[in-house]
Amino acid sequence: MALSNGNSMQSTTRVSEPPRVRWLFLDLNSYFASVEQEIQPDLRNRPVAVVPLMADTTCCIAASYEAKAFGVKTGTQVGEAKRLCPWIILIEARHELYVDYHRRVVEAVESCLPVSSVRSIDEMACELIGREQPLLSAMAIARRIKSSIREQVGSTLCCSIGLAPNRYLAKIASDMEKPDGLIALTRDLLPHALLRLQLRNLVGIGGRMERRLNAHGVKTMDDLLALNAEQLGQAWGGVQGERLWHWLRGEDFHDADLEHPKSIGHEHVLGPELRNLEGTYATAHKLLHKAAMRLRMRKLWAAGMTLSLRFTVPKDAATGKHGSGIPQQTWTEQLRLVECQDSQTLIEGLRKLWSLRPVGPLYEKPFLVSVTLTHLVPEELHTLSLFSTLDREASRDQLAATMDQMNQKYGTETLYFASMHLAKAAAPTRIAFHTIPDLF
Repeated sequence: MALSNGNSMQSTTRVSEPPRVRWLFLDLNSYFASVEQEIQPDLRNRPVAVVPLMADTTCCIAASYEAKAFGVKTGTQVGEAKRLCPWIILIEARHELYVDYHRRVVEAVESCLPVSSVRSIDEMACELIGREQPLLSAMAIARRIKSSIREQVGSTLCCSIGLAPNRYLAKIASDMEKPDGLIALTRDLLPHALLRLQLRNLVGIGGRMERRLNAHGVKTMDDLLALNAEQLGQAWGGVQGERLWHWLRGEDFHDADLEHPKSIGHEHVLGPELRNLEGTYATAHKLLHKAAMRLRMRKLWAAGMTLSLRFTVPKDAATGKHGSGIPQQTWTEQLRLVECQDSQTLIEGLRKLWSLRPVGPLYEKPFLVSVTLTHLVPEELHTLSLFSTLDREASRDQLAATMDQMNQKYGTETLYFASMHLAKAAAPTRIAFHTIPDLF
């Protein structure tokens, strides 16, 4: 390979260095459905969908590739799934089983390579170092991981693996070939290897961001890649656009702001016995209890809280319709907090939000409640409130830590505040794809 020396007109011939990658990203394919097919061999090679409960009005939370061939995917309403594939087999989700298999998958991966971070129940990232980084070595490791999962966990579980210089591109690569794919995006292929993608294929570009980019004249990957870093930042509306520009060109850097979630929350559709103000308030406390435990487990502090309620109302008073068909009115309120992570302070915030809810005959039958902790701050950036004291914060933190230790050892409802007692059996744990409920 001829390389030009910037200080002379001479050329020298050097052996080109083999391409290297720094990150391996693993995405389990149709994970929930694959676990069910592993447990029940008679489901293999058949269209299967995992659902939260047996009702045509709910949605599929996972579909096997046999079901996907008929157009059934995550989010497809069950009634529509039956229309698309009349012989589809519906399985009610077994969340404890999926968590157990997740842990077994992590062990299988770690028999080949340490897992740097678990991104969700079906995704994880591994950082490559030293002799692991040359492309051929990384490809060999990826193949060993695939074999280990099949041999140690189950033959029906397959994964797509992406290799790239940074974690963002490794995630993109893992989505480029499914199922059972193995794609490497090395720096010498960038950014041209991305031209076949759609804007929505990029992590961080949803419907709203796509519309924003379109308004700035960015409608294809060609348009996006033609922008310089400053232009992409302007089109994006923030520094994240400039980061994206660097990531798409294979650059890797650590940014603590990207290493933690921006919100933690739970929502619950209330059972008939709890569709009243007392039952809803108790359920909100239970959701807050779960969110607060997750907050502390992640060593985060919350500076905001959002409470959302949906009320069953007559059709002529409805402002919309829930996915289940219930005519509804929706109310949401936000509250800024002093940075905190203890349950007592958070309960005070919830009490304040609850006092702001609408009142009157239309607002006496909530059927859905959601509590979300927002404006999260990692522990290393947390600052003590000017309006608090070290003793007060330390005592509340110690109480929260003690409760968490007891709940982790004996069950999440061993110690809790009395305000959630009415809803103790409500709001059972569910698994979102973006979280692993180690505590639940």
